[in-house]
Amino acid sequence: MAGEGLLELVSRLSGKVIISSDISESDLANVDTEPLVAKIIERYQDSESKVMGKKELLEIISKARERKEPVQVEVIRSADFKPYAKEIEPEFRARDVKVERTSSNVTDFIDYFQDRFSRIKEIIRSYGNGFSGILGNIESAKQYMSGRDIAVVGMIYDKVVTAKGNVMITLEDETGTVKILFMKPARKIKDEQNELFDSASRLVKDDVVAVKGKTWNQFIIANRMLWPDVPVHQTGKSEEDIGIALLSDVHVGHKLFMEKQFAKFLEWINGGVDYRKDLAAKIKYLVVAGDLVDGIGIYPEQDKELNIDDIYKQYSVFFDFMQSIPDYIETFIIPGNHDAVQRAEPQPRVGNGFLNDFKRDNVHMMTNPCYLNLHGVKILAYHGTSLDSVIRSIPGCSYGTPTDAMREILKRRHLSPIYGGNIVVPSKNDSLVINEVPDILHMGHIHKNGYDAYHGTLLINSGTWQGRTGYQIKQGHVPSPGLLPIYEANSGRINVMDFNEL
Repeated sequence: MAGEGLLELVSRLSGKVIISSDISESDLANVDTEPLVAKIIERYQDSESKVMGKKELLEIISKARERKEPVQVEVIRSADFKPYAKEIEPEFRARDVKVERTSSNVTDFIDYFQDRFSRIKEIIRSYGNGFSGILGNIESAKQYMSGRDIAVVGMIYDKVVTAKGNVMITLEDETGTVKILFMKPARKIKDEQNELFDSASRLVKDDVVAVKGKTWNQFIIANRMLWPDVPVHQTGKSEEDIGIALLSDVHVGHKLFMEKQFAKFLEWINGGVDYRKDLAAKIKYLVVAGDLVDGIGIYPEQDKELNIDDIYKQYSVFFDFMQSIPDYIETFIIPGNHDAVQRAEPQPRVGNGFLNDFKRDNVHMMTNPCYLNLHGVKILAYHGTSLDSVIRSIPGCSYGTPTDAMREILKRRHLSPIYGGNIVVPSKNDSLVINEVPDILHMGHIHKNGYDAYHGTLLINSGTWQGRTGYQIKQGHVPSPGLLPIYEANSGRINVMDFNEL
């Protein structure tokens, strides 16, 4: 009779892989089912035969238990490589955000939300767009007679869909709350009424918006809504023909860290690869958006997926890689949720204790998030942990197209718009408000490359250097590892280098 482990394996693989009768319960002794299922599915997903025998099972188990030693990378610089960027003097400004410590008491939360509200409200007030001069506070608006035109700005306290399909929100400011009704259009045609209802359907708790409409008893019937948003602007460029390389989610220490591809990237940036040397010669800046290492204890049983189980060794290997970055390339590095800093955002710089003896004048450790001005190109670098909650909560967003979620973040002028979606420090100053309009919003975290533009801001998610994990297979996420986006600051082009092919 089959044991529990074998029965669970058969159940989990039902419809995907057929388990041969020569496999017994003893073959699964001391084997964790979760990662094993992921490995089996990965092996057989492109195979014509879906029958797994004992021999194949033992091979998969053996391979999963291997602990690879990190590859020692020796980058050979090309003697005939004459990088154009080396002749260009660096011109940059880098600004950390304020990382405060709090006791997380009630007063801290009140201060945090008041600061967030007041700063985003001022952004909305600065636009006008037919709202300036008539924006009042909520308590005053409730005193007007029915039929009066009114505009208010507030934070979403609650949102429901009524039995008739209308969207009802409760808007809150310092003076009180009011219910606002967005009527569902009778016909689904492209007009202002449909656009308004679609915008209302995308509202989430803690959004700060302005709403214009008519008073009706204690309600407001909405006819316009204004996001904080980013204004339409020209994307920043440089007079110099330089390149800005963007990467994230290296995950040194994990078994699936793609060290060969990463080493090839380092070889290429040093002119050692005979492909697009013209582009490599332009690279003047490199921005790394977090998850430098895989970390320790980030998720249950992570140790079984590591080939370096010492956090200091993980960072040692990462910074050994960074030694290979040419000294004329200014490099900016922020942490992510896998790094050895506080999980709550904003996150401080990776501490000097993890850098060991590493010290390079061209490598700058920064907070997450941080603001950069590189030869006149404004970059907001943020690891992107909030993408998970945005994708879960806002219709139309998905892990397959990260720029859709990034666009929603820009519209809200806040890097973590859904409070509680990821851990945020409730400090007196909300450093996650997007108070400077960037030319490039650079994120990572979800391991999927994406490129788009919105109102003049380029949205770039730089993917990962880690293979597809068991968790991603289970969730149906397909990463795009080994791709390096490069912004050519003079022409405004985005090039993508594929180091899986070189």
